Amino acid sequence: MLETIKNAWRTPDIRQKILFTLLILFLYRIGTSFIPVAGVNPAYIAAQVEKYEILGFLNLLSGGSFSQFTIFALGISPYITASIVLNLLTFAIPALERLAKEGGEEGKEKIQRITRYVAMGLALIESLGIIMGMSGALTSTDFFSYLTIAIQLTAGSAIAMWMAEKISEKGIGNGMSLIIFVGIVSQLPSYFISLFVNIFAGTMSFWVLLPIIVIFVGIVAGVVYIDNAERRIMVQYAKRVVGRKMFGGQSTHIPMKLNGAGVLPIIFAMTLLQFPLMISQFWPNSGFSIWYQGFMYSGGIPYSLLFGLLIYGFSFFYMSMSFNPIEISKQLQQNGGFIPGIRPGRPTSDYMARISSRLTAFGGLFLALLATVPTMIMSLVGVRMAMQATGILISVSVALETTKQLETLLLVRHYKGFLK
Repeated sequence: MLETIKNAWRTPDIRQKILFTLLILFLYRIGTSFIPVAGVNPAYIAAQVEKYEILGFLNLLSGGSFSQFTIFALGISPYITASIVLNLLTFAIPALERLAKEGGEEGKEKIQRITRYVAMGLALIESLGIIMGMSGALTSTDFFSYLTIAIQLTAGSAIAMWMAEKISEKGIGNGMSLIIFVGIVSQLPSYFISLFVNIFAGTMSFWVLLPIIVIFVGIVAGVVYIDNAERRIMVQYAKRVVGRKMFGGQSTHIPMKLNGAGVLPIIFAMTLLQFPLMISQFWPNSGFSIWYQGFMYSGGIPYSLLFGLLIYGFSFFYMSMSFNPIEISKQLQQNGGFIPGIRPGRPTSDYMARISSRLTAFGGLFLALLATVPTMIMSLVGVRMAMQATGILISVSVALETTKQLETLLLVRHYKGFLK
């Protein structure tokens, strides 16, 4: 990884992309740390974040800006929710389905534009729900104050969404993932400082570091192993004679990742759990609001089971959206390719769909256990980790993904130089 970064930095055009990405992330961190929302008491919000686990996860995704209640307090969570809603509506609304499958680049741009509008609407609803549920943090509770704070939070979410898109367009890596990544990593120094202060002050035992280190190293090793694991499906191409030349006859493979969905199922599941909580804040004294807040804030076994089931379900949902075995089978057949021992056409697509389901079943189970079991163990020990297992998974996966993109850019540039 270090060698890849060193080689990328020596390349002028890639170095420009890296500097652009770092500049956008630096501006984002300034907004998360030094531009507060007017009319709010941040100390009250920080106390609520420490008290409730789900608010802590929202604070994790926003890079700590939620506890400080800066303009990027919502982060890009409304955009993630909007993406989930649009993907679900694609199955239900034929016009959106045609736009996604047959619209090409223009159709993708239209869906992207609709997603932005939906994200802004959700950001406004979520911001109103948050400030109505935490009215104790407001210095004034008149209608103008609610509206002003909601507009500030919505504008901050729009700017964060724009920054993520610019990174994906002109920088290195996936902008949405990098913004979440930099927010998670930025909280590590303050955690370790407070941890060692408590140890030297005698309020915490030194041996508490042992389970933290063991769990942290185990999660990182497991994530790296699962993220790089893949099933390679052998493909053989038949020989063809075109004119006086013979083509084909070579063997290759189709790589299928063990965890093809990455961290998105966890983000989708947590965002989906958050949305009813935000809506219930409009009616804080209703029976549903009281029950749901108690259910979410408890962080017990029922909550962990629901969280794990949603992650498992979203793993299959994401793979059904991103992996199309029928299309791959058609492309193989058109180019004279076949899987040894499998007939072309329908048998090939069924074979690949069966393998994809098995891989997704294991990958989804791994994500569900990773998101729930370490957190439950650390709660039993009575120690808070620097970041949840979810945060470690996001950080490691984003780092690996960005490194692979750098390697791809270097490889493409090498081939361009060779052709010249």
